[in-house]
Amino acid sequence: MYKILATAFILLSSLAFSQIPNPALVGYWQNWNDANAPYSQLDLVDSRYNIIEVSFAVPQAGTDYKMEFIPDQVSQSTLITQIQALQSQGKKVLISMGGATAPISLSNSSERDTFVSTMNNIINTYGFDGIDIDFEGSSLSTTGGTISAPVDAPIINLIDAVKQIMSDYYVSHNKKLLLTMAPETAFVHGGQSAYGGIWGAYLPVIDALRDSLDILQVQLYNSGSMYGIDGNIYSQGTADFIIAMTEAVIQGFNTGGGSFIGLPANKIAIGLPACPSAAGGGYTNVDTVKAAMDYLRGTGTKPGTYTLLQSGGYPTLLGMMTWSINWDAVSTCGSTYEYADNFDVIFNTPTNTQSIDTKKSFTIYPNPANDKIYISSTINGNDNRLLKIYNSIGENVLSRMLTSDSEIINIEELTSGIYMICFDRKSKVFIKN
Repeated sequence: MYKILATAFILLSSLAFSQIPNPALVGYWQNWNDANAPYSQLDLVDSRYNIIEVSFAVPQAGTDYKMEFIPDQVSQSTLITQIQALQSQGKKVLISMGGATAPISLSNSSERDTFVSTMNNIINTYGFDGIDIDFEGSSLSTTGGTISAPVDAPIINLIDAVKQIMSDYYVSHNKKLLLTMAPETAFVHGGQSAYGGIWGAYLPVIDALRDSLDILQVQLYNSGSMYGIDGNIYSQGTADFIIAMTEAVIQGFNTGGGSFIGLPANKIAIGLPACPSAAGGGYTNVDTVKAAMDYLRGTGTKPGTYTLLQSGGYPTLLGMMTWSINWDAVSTCGSTYEYADNFDVIFNTPTNTQSIDTKKSFTIYPNPANDKIYISSTINGNDNRLLKIYNSIGENVLSRMLTSDSEIINIEELTSGIYMICFDRKSKVFIKN
């Protein structure tokens, strides 16, 4: 029994600690030619983009669930070679599903299973590192239920489908499939003003997949105004909007469907248009974006009226996202690569693939243990000091911030069984007697 559970924890550990670039510059790449934002060869995109979201996998004609992806300007083999070239440079290439003009709705188990099989085929054919959920329009809506207990089939089936796709990928590739989401603000923050229809409809999906989610990159454009968690309304295109919407998804908020528990800052990227023509509204000039990002990351002063609840901001904020790489590349819409340039200025470092220092580790003893375990690890200033313990079904049963090299963790309240303890992007299995 212990051997079976230990194997499950090895899988859980692999799923929990995927390696993504940090800081992350995420860009959507348009798989079509636009006269105003021309097609760009995938392997020639600006090198600062270290996560590329290929847009889009869409439903086949006559369906809203049977997925396909067809390269528009090059052959399948050429695009596969280009993806591999980017991956050889340490970049991650994901397939984005949906988009503004291709609703996806999984109304029953048969449609769910077809969605899973066709997405698996796309992922495996092209060798994508992950998937991005960009469901818009009529794809998701709520008619009742709560964030933690949705009742609408398209939402329940999407959650189950993504879990199955990720499980299938792990079995085939022995590594985690990356997962990002790019909801519009109405589907997330809109849940504060109403919970029904599209308002808050993404929240059950985010909540159910939060442990697998690598990046939440809400589209802070084409939005209009939204409530912040301070009860005030903020308008797109401003520093206050960027700050208020970002803190909301980190701190969480209440809705008519229950409380939405926030996500860690290191899973959040700020999603903005590359230039004015890239979106119908919400473009924010580079100086305002930098002022907002500096305040959010704790390196600058408050640029507007919104005051962060967390003093010192969120230094671990993951990065920035834009629609799109193609728009960022054109000189007729702002300066060439204005968005990527501003990212460099804000993070003051070239983008890089975050790596684990394999020499760093931690020790726990005794193992098995009865009522307490001792943890020993060297803590540096930039380490993630949050320790978490998960039970055999992946539930987080204990969390604690460590402040010294050696500490005692009380596990007296835990039931007997096998647990996984996670700290500083490492994990170990222990047994509670």
